[in-house]
Amino acid sequence: MKKYLLWMLTGILGLGVISCEDDNDSYSLGKYWVDFGVVIDQGNDHMDYTIKIDDGDILYPVNSNASLSDLEDGDRVLVNYTVLSHKNSLDGYDEYYVEINSWNDILLKGILDITPANEDSIGNDPVNVENVWVSNNLLNFKLSYWGFDQTHFINLVKQPGELTEDGQPFQLELRHNNNNDREEVLYTAYVSFDLSALELPSVDSVQFTVNGIQYGNEDFTYDGVFNYSDN
Repeated sequence: MKKYLLWMLTGILGLGVISCEDDNDSYSLGKYWVDFGVVIDQGNDHMDYTIKIDDGDILYPVNSNASLSDLEDGDRVLVNYTVLSHKNSLDGYDEYYVEINSWNDILLKGILDITPANEDSIGNDPVNVENVWVSNNLLNFKLSYWGFDQTHFINLVKQPGELTEDGQPFQLELRHNNNNDREEVLYTAYVSFDLSALELPSVDSVQFTVNGIQYGNEDFTYDGVFNYSDN
């Protein structure tokens, strides 16, 4: 279980703050952890779900101090929780009974093909990449950008066409449309992109490169590997 101290932007423009106060993994109602994860629906009841956090551990909520009615299967979340007890150990991962203190929705999108119809709406405005990492099938970004009162759009895009093993590394672009917003407030956003569209049946991993434009007309480049054999 990882610990984070964050200012985050949920969805696109919902600002909030979450912190972690203790690095001790011992169970106590006075301690809490904050992790990125994915919701896995187990049934119809609003508490009948688990959350698989990015290191592979599984959270079993048995109580919540936050409304859970908006959670859906496959949602990407940043969850603040208190560990109540250890449930099980399985294949190198742990399962925990937890109390949910709060959760925030993280923008989760797929990879978009660039077409003449959508190129204008995709935009090509600068956005700063503060951090980038791969977790399971997701490419995650911590971004910062200037704005004020308009909705901004973030996309990960590629040129249309069939992907082949010889075409690696696949070329992707991080695109930002600021909708002509005024640059008065510096926002921070966490965004995740599903890399499943890059999978090829002939191999168990693929290479990709992400390019983007940052403020000051600086180029951003990230070379990554998507290993989907264990997902």
